[in-house]
Amino acid sequence: MTRRTMLLDSASLYFRAFYGVPDTVKAPDGSPINAVRGFLDIIAKLVTDYDPDSLVACWDDDWRPRWRVDLIPSYKAHRVARVIPGGVDVEETPEALVAQVPVIRDVLDAVGIPIVGAAAAEADDVIGTLATHIDGPVDVVTGDRDLFQLVDDERDVRIIYTARGMSNLELVTGEVVLQKYGVRGDQYADFAAMRGDSSDGLPGVAGIGEKTAAALLADYGDLGGIIAAAEDSGSGMKPAARARFAAARDYLAVAPQVIEVLRDLPLPEVDARLAAPTAEQRATLQTLSERWGLGGSLDRLLTALDR
Repeated sequence: MTRRTMLLDSASLYFRAFYGVPDTVKAPDGSPINAVRGFLDIIAKLVTDYDPDSLVACWDDDWRPRWRVDLIPSYKAHRVARVIPGGVDVEETPEALVAQVPVIRDVLDAVGIPIVGAAAAEADDVIGTLATHIDGPVDVVTGDRDLFQLVDDERDVRIIYTARGMSNLELVTGEVVLQKYGVRGDQYADFAAMRGDSSDGLPGVAGIGEKTAAALLADYGDLGGIIAAAEDSGSGMKPAARARFAAARDYLAVAPQVIEVLRDLPLPEVDARLAAPTAEQRATLQTLSERWGLGGSLDRLLTALDR
């Protein structure tokens, strides 16, 4: 039987858990524990519904890498709470969530789910590297459509897309991307560069929406071919479109490097195989459960893992 690996876009999921579970869910000491419990429930559902053999929690060691900001200064700029010279800028995050992230890490460690991050890299880059090099089918769990660039039907790399909620998950394959956007998975990063994304501070090419971007990719193959056509008055591209690409020349020179996920990070080898926790792990989890009031959420995760 082919082993399937599941890669979690961890921050995407714990933000979803924080806003999806009422903040009235508290630990025994009265501190909020909604993100932790919601995150555990998410993992329990994913393991139960999709039955992965291995599971990795991919982490944002740097949510806004300096090298991406150097290329496009507006990249995620609206989400910066505090600039840290020479370090990782602080993301605008509710204090009640910030306090819960270490607890999430403690529970993942205790249950044996490896956390993998990399210096100067986002979780997307960790996911891109693992999805590219893992031998076997891969499910990527995220609410970030930029990771649609990883879908590959031939290698069976899919996205479990959470944007519509955990009760309405969407399984995104290359065929789905083609039907939804009119582009292949390997064209998606170029498509996203042209479309832009205000949530990431990426302006895109003014006047080029999704339909036009898809049509141009169908005609010219990739962004390089589109730019070449825009610079060639005999290419058949309409003058208005050529003018738009000329105006966006500086942006397009760097946008692909920002939008494309890294696929060659040096990552540590980890044992990501799912297994029922040992007696020692269960003792640690029991202590964490009593300390933080994890209750039924931890029970549901353990039930999923025991299967």
